[in-house]
Amino acid sequence: MSLMTAKDLDYWLEHVRIYANNGEVADYIPALANQQPEINAAAFYALRGECYTAGQFEYTFTIQSISKVLSLALALIQHGENAVFSRVGKEPSSDPFYSIRKLELEDPGIPLNPMINAGALSVTNMIRGRDSDEMVNELLTLVRRLCDDETISYDEKVAKSEMETAFLNRSLAYFMKQNGIITGSVEELMDVYTRQCAIKMNVKQLARVAAVFANDGRDPVTYKPLIPLTVARICKTFMVTCGMYDYSGTFAINVGIPAKSGVSGAIMGVIKEEGGIAVFGPALDQQGNSVVGIRLLEKLAEEKRWSIF
Repeated sequence: MSLMTAKDLDYWLEHVRIYANNGEVADYIPALANQQPEINAAAFYALRGECYTAGQFEYTFTIQSISKVLSLALALIQHGENAVFSRVGKEPSSDPFYSIRKLELEDPGIPLNPMINAGALSVTNMIRGRDSDEMVNELLTLVRRLCDDETISYDEKVAKSEMETAFLNRSLAYFMKQNGIITGSVEELMDVYTRQCAIKMNVKQLARVAAVFANDGRDPVTYKPLIPLTVARICKTFMVTCGMYDYSGTFAINVGIPAKSGVSGAIMGVIKEEGGIAVFGPALDQQGNSVVGIRLLEKLAEEKRWSIF
């Protein structure tokens, strides 16, 4: 395994950015439909503290489904494994991330894993707080700690846009509420979930989050514990089995690292004992993954021999 350099990152991002022409920007969330597909960025945050960047690395985006990893970590910290996995499963799904079909087939309707929308809604429902503001603040406190940045917040415009169009997620939530998986107000849950998905970062900040997971939950610079080792391990395992939607199996073969994507075009990847990588390119493939991000990670994983398998 060879070490990453700034030259590597810049070379390969320039090499793969043409793949943006093969994808489409997510348009079912109105606030994301205006993203420019030609914007691309990448960052690698090494465990020894250096951060290498390429492209428009200061451009900020909403992390969308990458937040599912962070809400899972928070729920595990607050409640423990037994409580969390009594309301969400541990198995991968071949269905799209928004599917309701498996909820109807499973008894008593427990979602298969925390990386599909139904499972993420169940997990978010577990976050402590007397109201949606307190729940969001609990999550932001964790995210700011992982980023070492107190300025991290969410994009109000994107959150509002998602709240107004979240008909399918509401359906998933009401179905689970009928089966006792979700408790409390569905509208309050949707308020938390849409703000969670609208948490805003750039690739440098997201790569630092990935580096915490690469360092088994410890700060990549100070080695201070930020999340428990067991929690980091569980989150990384889900990233391998479910993190890239219904492309996760192919991604495990072609790249072979724990990773999580979001429909904004961001991907967070974890390279064991090396660091964290974040890629952004808003043009998506049919599974909802960044086409530029996928190609960049394939090239780097092959050159650097990153696969954990």
